Amino acid sequence: MAFEWVKRGYKVTAVTGTPNYPTGKFFPGYGWFKHTKDNINGVEIFRIPLIAPGHNKLGLILNYFSFPFFGFWWQLFSKIKADEVFMFETSPMNQCMVGVRFAKRHKIPCYLYVQDLWPENVEMITGIHSPIVIKPIERMVRKIYKGCTHIWGTSPSFVDSIRKYVDESEHDKVSFWPQYAEEFYQPLPKKEHQGFNVIFTGNIGQAQGLEILPEAAKILKEQGKKDICFTIVGDGRARKSFEAAITEKGVWHMFEFVGRVSPEEVPSQLAKGDAAFISFADDELFAKTIPAKLQSYMACAMPIIASAKGETARIISEADCGMCSDIGNAEELAENICKMAAMSKERLMEMSENAKKYNDKNFNKKQLMDQMDSYLR
Repeated sequence: MAFEWVKRGYKVTAVTGTPNYPTGKFFPGYGWFKHTKDNINGVEIFRIPLIAPGHNKLGLILNYFSFPFFGFWWQLFSKIKADEVFMFETSPMNQCMVGVRFAKRHKIPCYLYVQDLWPENVEMITGIHSPIVIKPIERMVRKIYKGCTHIWGTSPSFVDSIRKYVDESEHDKVSFWPQYAEEFYQPLPKKEHQGFNVIFTGNIGQAQGLEILPEAAKILKEQGKKDICFTIVGDGRARKSFEAAITEKGVWHMFEFVGRVSPEEVPSQLAKGDAAFISFADDELFAKTIPAKLQSYMACAMPIIASAKGETARIISEADCGMCSDIGNAEELAENICKMAAMSKERLMEMSENAKKYNDKNFNKKQLMDQMDSYLR
C-alpha cells in the first residue's frame, strides 16, 4: 500500500519496528540502534526499537509492550510533519496507540485498517477469558477506535465486531475494505508433476490449524490413495509441532517442505499444485476472517480446498472455486481431496476461472486503492 501511494503522488513515511517476523529474532544487519532509517521505493522508514519475541510467551509479551513504549517517546520528539496517519493493524492492537497519540498531538485525521480483532485475538491465543485481563484491553480498544477518523475491517463480520466497541452514533465511520493480492499474483503455466498435489503457502502458526492435514493424509493413506501429496511453502512458530504431527501419523512420504520463499515466488510454487489449501484453528474468530492467502490463491486461479467456515466458506461457495469442509473434520477434508482429485480437467479449469473472475471483480487492487483515495484526498 505504501509503495502504491508513492506511485500516486503521496509522500509516505512508515513508522515500524525492527524486522523479526516470523523467526522471532532480529534479521541480520538490524538491531536496536542499527539500520533504524531507510528508504525503500520512495518510502521513508523509521524503525522504533522493540524487543524481539523469541519463541516464548514472556518474549511475546515484552515484544507487544516494547513498541508502544518506545513509540510513545518517539512521537513526543518526532519532527515529522504529516497530513494524515494511516495505521495498518496486525496484532498487537496496542501498537496503534502510537499513531493515535501522534494524530491527536498534531490535530490531523487518523485512519485504522483492522487486520486482527482485539480482544478476541488475545482470548484465542492465550485462552484467557478473565474480565480482569480482558476488560482493560476492551477499554484500550475503545479508546483507540474513539481516536480514529475512520476504521476499515477486512470482512463484513469484522465490521460488525468493531462496531460493538464504537458508539452507535459513530457506526458509519466503520466500513468494509477487503485485502487484495499484489499484481504479481498471476496464474502461470502448470508444471508437470506426479499425482494430485495440494499446496499450502504462508505462515505455519497455531492459527492455521495445519495439524488437520496429517490426519487427512493418514486417512488417504489407509484408503490406498498413493497419488495424493502435499507441498508446504513457508515457515513459522508452529512448524515443529506440525512436523511432529506428520511423524506421529506416519505420512512423511506424502509431504514436501519448500521453506520460506519471497511473495514474488509464490505464483511459481502454486504452478506446481493442482489445488491450494487453507485451514484455520477451531475458533469463532476465524469464522469472521478473510485470510490474505485466499485472495492470492484466487488471483493465481487456483482451485481451493479449505478446512474453514464463515467468511472463507462463503466466498468459496459464492465463487464456486473449490470445496470446503468444517474446521477439524479430517474425514470430510480427506473426502473432498479425493473428490477434487477425481474431477475432470474441465471441471478443475472451471473452478480456476471462477476463482480468477471473482478475485478480479471483488478484490481488484486498483479499484480498492481508488476507494481509499476518496477518503485520503
